[in-house]
Amino acid sequence: MRDEVDDLVEAWGRERGDLDLAPVEVFSRISRLARHLDLARRDAFTAHGIESWEFDVLAALRRAGEPYELSPGRLLRETLVTSGTMTNRVDRLTGRGLVERLPDPHDRRGVLVRLTAEGKAAVDGAFEALLAAEADLLADLPDKERTRLAALLRSLLAPFS
Repeated sequence: MRDEVDDLVEAWGRERGDLDLAPVEVFSRISRLARHLDLARRDAFTAHGIESWEFDVLAALRRAGEPYELSPGRLLRETLVTSGTMTNRVDRLTGRGLVERLPDPHDRRGVLVRLTAEGKAAVDGAFEALLAAEADLLADLPDKERTRLAALLRSLLAPFS
């Protein structure tokens, strides 16, 4: 089975046979898959009335378990954004009724960000749609190969963790 990356590598091989093109064979495919995944994510989230950045915040709260709340600092670590960005995001999500700010009972100066029922419904629906889309992307790959691919990708990502 050939794909467009094979054509790309073949063309580069003709033009630059002096180079090792093995990384292109891997990362060009990862890049193309990432584009398909981005489109699937956008469709899944749009169908449930949220944007990608909103999903990231709502999903962090949902994964926290009941009562689905985190401190702003913990949300920063979960979503890898700056404090100014997080403040803006929480403000916007609060305005949409997807989260609420509550006083932190353990820190009189602190607040907690909690998922509302509307936020929970939105993130749950979007996550289910995303999983269905991701399953479609992997449909032609047998389970054993999926497991192997996940392990290989984990090895590539490990140095960045």
